Amino acid sequence: MESTLQKNNSVALSQNWLHWILIAILIYGLLVAVSTIGSGFKLAAGEQAKELFAFASNPITALVIGVVATALIQSSSTVTSIIVGLVAGGLPVEMAIPMVMGANIGTTITNTIVSIGMVKASDEFKRAFSAATIHDFFNLLSVIIFLPLEIMFGFLEKLGAYFSSLLVGGDSMSIKGFNFIKPIVKPATSTIENIFQSIGFGSTTVGVLMIIFGIALIFLVITYIGKLLKVLMVGKAKDILHKAVGRGPISGITSGTAITVLVQSSSTTTSLIVPLAGSGVFSLRQIYPFTLGANIGTTITAILAATAVGGPLAIFALQIALIHFIYNLLGVVFIYGIPFLREIPIKLAEALASLAVKRKIYIVLYVLTVFFILPALLIAFT
Repeated sequence: MESTLQKNNSVALSQNWLHWILIAILIYGLLVAVSTIGSGFKLAAGEQAKELFAFASNPITALVIGVVATALIQSSSTVTSIIVGLVAGGLPVEMAIPMVMGANIGTTITNTIVSIGMVKASDEFKRAFSAATIHDFFNLLSVIIFLPLEIMFGFLEKLGAYFSSLLVGGDSMSIKGFNFIKPIVKPATSTIENIFQSIGFGSTTVGVLMIIFGIALIFLVITYIGKLLKVLMVGKAKDILHKAVGRGPISGITSGTAITVLVQSSSTTTSLIVPLAGSGVFSLRQIYPFTLGANIGTTITAILAATAVGGPLAIFALQIALIHFIYNLLGVVFIYGIPFLREIPIKLAEALASLAVKRKIYIVLYVLTVFFILPALLIAFT
């Protein structure tokens, strides 16, 4: 009897290890999918996206440009690094500030796409979609609060100038070699790109095909991750994750910041946590602080990029990078620190998820409106 029990335990342990290996492979697949979509957007519309920066004639258009460029390029880290370079080339800091605010909004489209991978299961999709869109609503609320204050008082510009003046002249660091995620996924992404190019398509067509392939891969990966997590997220595994992410707001923010600093992509970090929310491992209130930590952690890329900038305008490059960090940090402290403001993104995310479960058309309308139609209208009117 005891021998049979030991044998059963051994088989169960082996199966768990196999499941975890499959989870690791699927997570790699998710990273490749996100990277493939980003590379596809760069091929299909990357240069046009960068040309958007030339249209920044006022704070509203600058904000919209940050949103659209990030939604197209699929990386707030890339966009903020571009902005840092533009500031070093003479772009006024006051015009760059709304751009980095917009980049925060634009980057959230990735985890929204990931949540759609669970659309077949209503309960799971509702949890995943609300976990994804809470990031959107937080960043939108942050812009609504801080952009008018910045236009009126310029407090972020002044804080950035003060801290950059303290730091300028220190040893510079290079961003190259710091990001270990990109080298891991680049071979797979390059292979996918080469396969499509070998067929004889042009760059734009290859880009579109990569976007479609990446979205399809996300659907496939998320479906299987959800199934495996239901089996694995019991006992010690669930306890360990809850200690890291779900123990409380400070733990969640710290975990989100640390992981995003390592992977240098808030969209990657939040995309990885969305399936856990959909599977019921974490509640929306537990996911919330984690996404705020991701907002803080993503600013490391621009800071490192700024420290590698030389020339007479280098201090302004560092200034806008520090402004991005200060803005994201203040958003967390101010909005999450005030109870009634803290509840706004939660209520809006839950309400939108409930609508999306009832009628899927709300998903399409939401994504198109927030990331494309509203920005286009704002540009047209301004």
